[in-house]
Amino acid sequence: MLLFCGLAAAVGGCASPIAPRTEADLRRSVVEAVRREMTEAERDPTRRATTRSADAQALPIPPHLMAELEQMSGPGSRNVAATPLTADLMGLPQRTVAVSLERAVRSAVENNLEVQFARLAPAIAQSQIVAAEAAFDWTFFSNLQWTNQDQMRPSQASSGFPIGTGLDQRQIVESSTGLRRQLTSGGRLTVQQDLIYTDFATPGQSFTPDPATTLTVSAQIDQPLLRNFGSDVALAQVRLSRNAERNSVAQLRRDLIRLTNDTERAYWELVRAHHDLAILLRLLERGEQVRDMLRIRQEEGLDARPANVAEAIARVERRKSDVIAAQVTLRQASNRLKVLMNDPDLTVGSEVLVLPVDQPIDAPMEFSLLQALSTALSQRPEIEQAVISIDDTSIRQVVAANQRLPQLDMRGQIRFHGMDDDLSVYDSVFDGKFVDYIVGLFFEQPIGNRAAEAGFRQRRLERMQAVISYRNTVQGIVREVKDALDSVTLYYQLIAQTRLSRIASAESLRALQVENELLTGLTAERLALELNQQESLAAAERAEMEALANFNASISQYHAAVGTNLERNRIEFVVPDADESLADRPRNRARAEPE
Repeated sequence: MLLFCGLAAAVGGCASPIAPRTEADLRRSVVEAVRREMTEAERDPTRRATTRSADAQALPIPPHLMAELEQMSGPGSRNVAATPLTADLMGLPQRTVAVSLERAVRSAVENNLEVQFARLAPAIAQSQIVAAEAAFDWTFFSNLQWTNQDQMRPSQASSGFPIGTGLDQRQIVESSTGLRRQLTSGGRLTVQQDLIYTDFATPGQSFTPDPATTLTVSAQIDQPLLRNFGSDVALAQVRLSRNAERNSVAQLRRDLIRLTNDTERAYWELVRAHHDLAILLRLLERGEQVRDMLRIRQEEGLDARPANVAEAIARVERRKSDVIAAQVTLRQASNRLKVLMNDPDLTVGSEVLVLPVDQPIDAPMEFSLLQALSTALSQRPEIEQAVISIDDTSIRQVVAANQRLPQLDMRGQIRFHGMDDDLSVYDSVFDGKFVDYIVGLFFEQPIGNRAAEAGFRQRRLERMQAVISYRNTVQGIVREVKDALDSVTLYYQLIAQTRLSRIASAESLRALQVENELLTGLTAERLALELNQQESLAAAERAEMEALANFNASISQYHAAVGTNLERNRIEFVVPDADESLADRPRNRARAEPE
């Protein structure tokens, strides 16, 4: 319910000139978008754990054989750390470094280039806020101009006698200095001083005072009364800039959530690739043993025909090619993780192979659909971005509604004058003898006002689009949460199913090997059947590891879907500051908390 109230307040706080019924419909649409998706989950808020029905005890295998089967197959039977590796791209022995999942995630958060790029966006947005607010700062202006005037003037005559010379010669120095500021009401205040120094040089004429210093001090305010009136319009750009900063912060958090999820998935893919290589190497070793047995039987003139040996050799060679491909897959998985980590000690260009330390877990996960959806709709940065988009369109709509009004501006001005032959003019300018008062009104209205009306309709439609986009975002997040939970439950069940398949395949191979050792009538066909069983067991082992890796990756995807991936990995999200960004200290932006 608090979530509903918060969304209603976020949308309702945006002033809008839409008709009341339409505005109420939009607000109700935003709230209903969440309530509609939460209705069914609210009926049963109970927490539950992932379950599976498959159990190894259901297999017709004596308990004393289970330990033997686990030694010949399964994750615990493989010493992946001792898996032999081919030479690197420079032909040297492959160097390796063991990396934990925690180190991989922390290195990615601190060093990943895409995140470093995204970290600068909030700092840029902060600068844009300052620039928008600076429009209301005081502006100092000063102008200085010197004029040497030499002009012809019509001369006056009295009783037929000319008066004056018909010339106007003087030197003028004009100085204008003042302060100007935009007001949050939409107007502008100007305080200005105009100082004019005139040195008369016209022959045959005299002036008093000469030279003359004229001083005018004025205060003027220009204030719109209709169009462009009010703080809603004047501060619109400031509010949009602040929303842009909030959006960039939300985008940074969104990128970090995606990065941690991508890093975890890449790590578990590396784990799977490492186990795949170990499985294929053991499959190759087993195949070579059978191939050698068939060669011996052929050399001894037993039942092994050339076709049987050739088939065994072909299978071994195929297994060798699979091992080579698995080596390359492991290297590529290592490179993908190194790109995400961007660790200065593990550059992508280096030939050091990253190998995983952590192994996938197999444990049930508790969850509540209601809690998951509630957390996602309150924590996911996409929700905040959608609300910001609605607020942006509301701000622009208010401005567009104001632009429909006629332009009616008022100007008020007061000017104080003084004149003297030197700078003592400052002593007399405010004595109140020479004061001008000016009040004016200026009106303008386009006939038809079509541009403003079209702009207002555009902004109304854009706001409706933003509300629809919000609803679409809510639906998308709900779908992601449910898909993630489906994946968690699916792979948790697949782990058990693939484990049963692997144990059954291992028992089939074990039983066949025992029979081959006990039977005196061992045939080439039974050895070929053993090759088949080896491949079946390897496929089952690979499927089990794939299910384990996918289960752990799906847990990460679930936390990313509900927006808690950073907290799960103990990542402290710090909003970057513009000054710190310029100081090139990215590790202080979003860092992992020490244990």
